[in-house]
Amino acid sequence: MRKYWISIALTFFGFARADGTFSRLPDIPQPFTDPILIKEQASRLASGGAIINLQLTTGHAPKIMEGTLALARAIRLEAETSRFLRELVIIRTAGIVGSEYELNQHYALASACSYPKEKIMAIQNWKTSVLFDEKEKAMLAFVDEMANGGEVKDTTFETFSKFFSPKQIVEISVTVSSYYGNGLLTKALKIKSETDGRVTFPGKC
Repeated sequence: MRKYWISIALTFFGFARADGTFSRLPDIPQPFTDPILIKEQASRLASGGAIINLQLTTGHAPKIMEGTLALARAIRLEAETSRFLRELVIIRTAGIVGSEYELNQHYALASACSYPKEKIMAIQNWKTSVLFDEKEKAMLAFVDEMANGGEVKDTTFETFSKFFSPKQIVEISVTVSSYYGNGLLTKALKIKSETDGRVTFPGKC
């Protein structure tokens, strides 16, 4: 009964929720009217990417979306750490948080970059795989501990820091924190994986 009256109240005040095409939020009307969304769509088309369901959801708050995309672009385009290693970080982080959405996007990006499929598909079981070298294992051990509560053991960090500079350590750490947060967001808002081949801006492999 309580849920019924809450539903009536939400409807009366104009806050009734209806699941949309892309997430549990209603769809943003298209064509876009917000200048930030229009600019982002044009930028994506020019770079060979597309507006994906993540932006079709976070676009309800265009300025927030714009800020998160600035960080995503810095990770994608400005980092010193190799793109391959960053994709390992992202895919492992998405696996830990359980974000099927991010896994779907980044398996596609890894494939577009022609990274070894067998190795990419072994990331979630890297500890028992023979496909990863010592540098990759040191990085993935750090990712695992950071993404499972943030308490990284001194021994784990010491091994990790033998292979990576302070700048690269920050890049990898920010990538973990960013995609862990993205993973939670995609789950909480039930953002649906793309089934039509749309991928985010690819960047350089």
